[in-house]
Amino acid sequence: MSSCFPCSRSRRLDPGTHDPEFDDELSEIRINLFSYKELRKATNDFSPANKIGEGGFGSVFKGKLRNGPMAAIKVLSSESRQGVKEFLTEIQVISDIKHENLVKLYGCCAEGNHRILIYNYLENNSLAESLIGGSRKSIHFNWKTRVKICIGVAKGLAFLHEEVTPHIIHRDIKASNILLDEDLNPKISDFGLAKLIPSTVTHVSTRVAGTIGYLAPEYAIRGQLTRRADIYSFGVLLIEIVSGRCNTNRKLPVDEQFILERAWKLYEKNELVALVDTSLDGEFDPVEACRFLKIGLLCTQDSPKLRPTMSNVVQMLIGKKDADEITVTKPGLISDIMDLKNRSNPKPEQDIDLTTSSNYDSSGSNTLVNTSFTFAPSSQTTATFSQSSI
Repeated sequence: MSSCFPCSRSRRLDPGTHDPEFDDELSEIRINLFSYKELRKATNDFSPANKIGEGGFGSVFKGKLRNGPMAAIKVLSSESRQGVKEFLTEIQVISDIKHENLVKLYGCCAEGNHRILIYNYLENNSLAESLIGGSRKSIHFNWKTRVKICIGVAKGLAFLHEEVTPHIIHRDIKASNILLDEDLNPKISDFGLAKLIPSTVTHVSTRVAGTIGYLAPEYAIRGQLTRRADIYSFGVLLIEIVSGRCNTNRKLPVDEQFILERAWKLYEKNELVALVDTSLDGEFDPVEACRFLKIGLLCTQDSPKLRPTMSNVVQMLIGKKDADEITVTKPGLISDIMDLKNRSNPKPEQDIDLTTSSNYDSSGSNTLVNTSFTFAPSSQTTATFSQSSI
């Protein structure tokens, strides 16, 4: 769905929700402003029935705007309580970032303590819901469509990493953050949102079965956040798209539960083609599929320095750069480091704790503050960590 939103710029912030001295500066903001009342009405008072997603930055609801199209309305978490001026300034930066493979931010609400973002509603939801989650609905992801999605996500991430100034590290590339339009074109969501979370009080919680499988080891263990961590996450996502399965599946035999470990073993035996989604019924290009899987392994190598840049990834995916000329080393496996497979059969309630602290580098974004993780065998376990701003 590619509808345009009605212009809401004339709707000023309600009296008392901001400092009048900012009026002149706010008048320069070129972003549609929506009232909280309007968004409550659009979502039926943010009814659980209209909730379509939830992540570290907040919950997402679908809603019908007055005289307008359906919208995806993201209510930022309670920790996202910047002042109006600071919030709208950051929103302006995000809204100015435009690429065909990035979700478009159309407007926001900044009344009182409410910080809400309005995006175009994409009816085919996310990759996690439509492909990898198993529901698949009525969508057929043939090989051509998967190639388009892989290349599109790579181009969008390369744009954030190398063409936007200053460069943006996404922090959370995963299937649920890749949305699909009516033609199954991929759109990366949630980019730049880390700037909206104050670095002094931020905590992001997420299920182990989801985000942990995408986290680069150096990010999870030492709090080192660079573009190479995004590239690792993309590599995992690439393998998921080709294989049609989630990165972690506890229902499978122990040696097949972690997709990266499975991919590496098959690569060593020159049997990568066995990982391709069986639902394709053999209707795919085996050479291209194996190349994509190898690129996924290149992106997830244990040493961040060995991972290709996203622009090089794009070149390899479209066949303009030969991936076969590059040696692949073993991927960085979270399961190896933390023994998440629980081969020793710990008690279900037993936690595996790992806490690290890093000094914040005020001149860059390579470290986190007081990074801490708590892992447990249960898929309900959460991982909690603090983030510095991008």
